[in-house]
Amino acid sequence: MMSNTKLDQFIESWGSMGVFWGINRSMARIHAFILISEDPVDLDTISEYLNISRGNASMCLKDLRQWGVIKRVHLKGDRRDFYVPEPDVSKMTFRIVSGRKIREFDPALSALQSVLKEMDGSDHKNVHQRLIQLKEMFDAMDTILTMYLQNEEATASMLKLLKNFADGQKFIPGQN
Repeated sequence: MMSNTKLDQFIESWGSMGVFWGINRSMARIHAFILISEDPVDLDTISEYLNISRGNASMCLKDLRQWGVIKRVHLKGDRRDFYVPEPDVSKMTFRIVSGRKIREFDPALSALQSVLKEMDGSDHKNVHQRLIQLKEMFDAMDTILTMYLQNEEATASMLKLLKNFADGQKFIPGQN
């Protein structure tokens, strides 16, 4: 088992990174704690280890379950709720990216499209050009995200493709 110092460093780093995928620091720290726990953990253990209130921990656990990145389980002979991470990292990633796209990316793209429809290209030419370039970038990102989010199997394949690309390997569908 890792030292508590290393575990705490991971929990704090994951907590800071949580903002990147649209959750608050407490929720990300709880997720990290569950990720690194070998056994299912209960609310009291989480709130005590992370030094957060039971109410805050309970609300965060509810949200993490809604995101689909943790699961509630019951242990035989124990009435308490316990929590475990989603065991498939590609499914977890799929759910995070899907949620962020729906809640943040799609509305931003829609707002950008609305502004461009209303804007006359002859007025504010520099601004109009910048917004067109931004929309082109958003459209490319939307295409990639849509491909990525076709289904969880497509997500797993794309993650494998990206990993192989990062490792400098060729990806041949059906062979990798």
